[in-house]
Amino acid sequence: MAQPGKASLKEQKYDRQLRLWGDHGQEALESAHVCVINATATGTEILKNLVLPGIGSFTIVDGNRVSGEDVGNNFFLQKSHIGQSRAQSATELLQELNNDVSGNFVEESPEKLLDNDPSFFNRFNLVVATQIPESTLLRLAELLWNSNVPLLVCRTYGLVGYMRVIIKEHTVVESHPDNMLEDLRLDKPFPELREHIQSYDLDHMDKKDHSHTPWIVIVAKYLTKWFNERSDQLPKSYKEKEAFRQLIQQGILKNENGTLEDEENFEEAIKNVNTALNTTEIPRCIQEIFNDDCCINLTEQSPSFWVLVRAVKEFVANEGQGSLPLRGTIPDMIADSNKFIKLQNVYREKAKKDIAAVGNHAAKLLQSLGKAPESISERELKLLCSNSSFLRVVRCRSLSEEYGLNTFNKDEIISHMDNPDSELVLYLMLRAVDRFYKQHGRYPGVYNYQVEDDIGKLKSCLTGFLQEHGLSVVVKDDYVHEFCRYGAAEPHAIAAFMGGQIKSYQILKFFFNLEFSDSPLKEKSSSCSLAW
Repeated sequence: MAQPGKASLKEQKYDRQLRLWGDHGQEALESAHVCVINATATGTEILKNLVLPGIGSFTIVDGNRVSGEDVGNNFFLQKSHIGQSRAQSATELLQELNNDVSGNFVEESPEKLLDNDPSFFNRFNLVVATQIPESTLLRLAELLWNSNVPLLVCRTYGLVGYMRVIIKEHTVVESHPDNMLEDLRLDKPFPELREHIQSYDLDHMDKKDHSHTPWIVIVAKYLTKWFNERSDQLPKSYKEKEAFRQLIQQGILKNENGTLEDEENFEEAIKNVNTALNTTEIPRCIQEIFNDDCCINLTEQSPSFWVLVRAVKEFVANEGQGSLPLRGTIPDMIADSNKFIKLQNVYREKAKKDIAAVGNHAAKLLQSLGKAPESISERELKLLCSNSSFLRVVRCRSLSEEYGLNTFNKDEIISHMDNPDSELVLYLMLRAVDRFYKQHGRYPGVYNYQVEDDIGKLKSCLTGFLQEHGLSVVVKDDYVHEFCRYGAAEPHAIAAFMGGQIKSYQILKFFFNLEFSDSPLKEKSSSCSLAW
């Protein structure tokens, strides 16, 4: 009896996020181990947004001692912590937020760990690097890139925030696209659906049955009539769809006075014409995934995702007759329970048959690769089949590619710098202050008495960077002055905003396959730039 009670408490605690990404999403989160480098204000704010939803465990890597400056801008450090280990102090306070989460700390600098124990970082599901110098970041990024461990770079510099995802390949099964259309197959009804639709005779039904027929059946019946009387093509244009709506309208029963009956199911059918008549086809992005080398040339090292994608591709070429596995769900609608359940079961049973067929292809592929059949679970199989229209593969450039002279994307930068106040200027300035650090061992403006001298030095660093990369762009002096005035400060308001990006930009959901959004990978804002 204790176990159900535990589950109930957990469901109450995580109710909102369970509604968003379900049990399997929460399990993925709870099994994850995240490493955060440096318990700065930015680092602890990011961890806060991982600890609260229930990340499995975290480890803070930080060899610094708590300073007065830390206490001034970090809510997870107190005055009494000054002089103590910053990693340990932050870990203890962060763990108080959620006793389900295991917190660990390593009192070592990332530089020393990279020198003495580089394999340390390979044990994590995600590494988050905050406020580390460029040289250390490049070493860490190369190590994790070669080990296929995702890296999230976060930085707060004055009033500017920077975020960068570095991952060789990230596959997403549940992408939750906006405006998702139902998979009804009315243009290509499968035999079981065709048989079910034919069992209805709208012209010889009593009034009660007529008004409780599911709208999917109504649209399908009149679509057959449309094909027989007018065209062998789906209604596509506005004019054709209006004509099709009129055809359905004519099917509404009339009462003794000759006026139309109030048949909500027919009105529902008319309302859903646009979404119901979508063409059943394989999306272009899915076709690209099918043609990906990882799908075509499977190896013993191929992840489950690619084995299943290949199995779906073989299903499409055989049992699917050119179509993806049926999703197997239908929307709620006005109909009596018996009719609705029968229609629902037609779709569900077809989806089960499709899953079984894909499973057979997957089993043969696993056997050919020398892998055990149980290496892909039934849950994985069902999840990918039901989301086969929405799969995504995300690939980023490595940091060394971004920073390399031969691979630097200067044309794109120049095109965005037509406006001298483009958000891209912030990226250029961050690269310039990193060059300043490399030359002077400190960031510009950290000492008030040197701000004026540092303005000239930073401008020289910026000019050198632009010339080295062949960037014929103009950066206003105002930006140089402002970055010197920042003095590499880490204001808590900006750090908290960056920590909030873990949720608002769906980074957390992205890394743990909970949900996916294109925006954090392709867009940039004045406070968040990703995937250069």
